[in-house]
Amino acid sequence: MSEDMAGGVTDFASLEPLEGGWSGETFVARVGGGSGGGERQVVRIYARDPARAEVDAALLRLVRGLVPVAEVLDVRPATGEMPALLVTSFLPGVRGDLLLPDLDDAALATVGRHVGDLVATLGGMPVLRPGELAGPDLQVRPWDGPDGLPGWVEAHLPALAHWTDDERAGLRAVAHDAQELLDTVDRSCLVHSDLNPKNLLLDPDTLEVTGLLDWEFAHAGHPFTDLGNVLRFERRPAYQDAVLAAYHHRRGVPAPEALALARAADLWALVDLASRRDANPVAARAHDLLRAVATGFDTPPPGA
Repeated sequence: MSEDMAGGVTDFASLEPLEGGWSGETFVARVGGGSGGGERQVVRIYARDPARAEVDAALLRLVRGLVPVAEVLDVRPATGEMPALLVTSFLPGVRGDLLLPDLDDAALATVGRHVGDLVATLGGMPVLRPGELAGPDLQVRPWDGPDGLPGWVEAHLPALAHWTDDERAGLRAVAHDAQELLDTVDRSCLVHSDLNPKNLLLDPDTLEVTGLLDWEFAHAGHPFTDLGNVLRFERRPAYQDAVLAAYHHRRGVPAPEALALARAADLWALVDLASRRDANPVAARAHDLLRAVATGFDTPPPGA
């Protein structure tokens, strides 16, 4: 990693894994100043999906100035034995998953207002149709596979063979009701799709959002997907109410309606994660939450 990676800078004194991710593809580099100093930059190596480097770079350039994201310093396609990579600035702040557990209700409400405003901003970035993003010009390509939640659930039920018949039937019913609710919103927007505390950087003093990280799952999709992700696990009333109030202020959707749509939109991710419950702790937690949803021990199914 000592060759010209970031606009002519070659002196990478260190390259260390960035804490908090599951991919193992993101590193912190110190440029200049030796091992004890120098400017920090983030290097993302795209060994699994080389084409995604250009997409992520284009996304960061698209939203920079609208939401807090890193500056793109360099992007390189895969060449020979060198993988594709993206080099960005290093953002200040503390990861939300490290900060939120220790906050009191007043501080949680402050964070919730900032996060709700961020989600509302993303939800207002329109695209013509849903689909995956491709290439440096962010073309929207239709998704392969089922085009509705019921079909998505059926495709993933083999991975839930350990569930009872009643649990599987309950999931089918929830998916049907959720799809009917989601169909009442007939527009698409830019979706980050992994907007959880682990991917949020916060100023520990002001509690403002200083960075939104990891855009590898971003796509064109349903306007309530990111809200569902934000409220998936963090359900303390002070936080949830503040997120929904900020979203209502910006988007005009009353809190109960927004929450129902958020829960419905998040089912897509929950089903996918639950089918891979052994992959990481987040997937295991999503599996348990989806099981609770299917059996009625979570919040009532959307539309109920």
